[in-house]
Amino acid sequence: MADHPSGSPIDPNEIAYVYMQVANHIAARIKSGELRPGARLPGERDLAAEYGVAHLTARRATRELRERGLVVTLPSKGTFVAFRELDGAADGGQE
Repeated sequence: MADHPSGSPIDPNEIAYVYMQVANHIAARIKSGELRPGARLPGERDLAAEYGVAHLTARRATRELRERGLVVTLPSKGTFVAFRELDGAADGGQE
């Protein structure tokens, strides 16, 4: 993804919701390994400042990432990159 001259990866001219652009950018960072499993994401207000969006937009992006199973949020703790389950690990190794 190409960053824009403003330094933000968000393109206001793109035909997509801004929260989806934020979520997609964070998802790409997770996929690339920049954000590793267990890594804590910045708080919503810090995330909003980082991407130059409203904090409610950052909140909606975080919710989108949770719905995709990419992050988990623990109340009063923060939002963390989810650990992916290994194939067969979910059934406890049963046959």
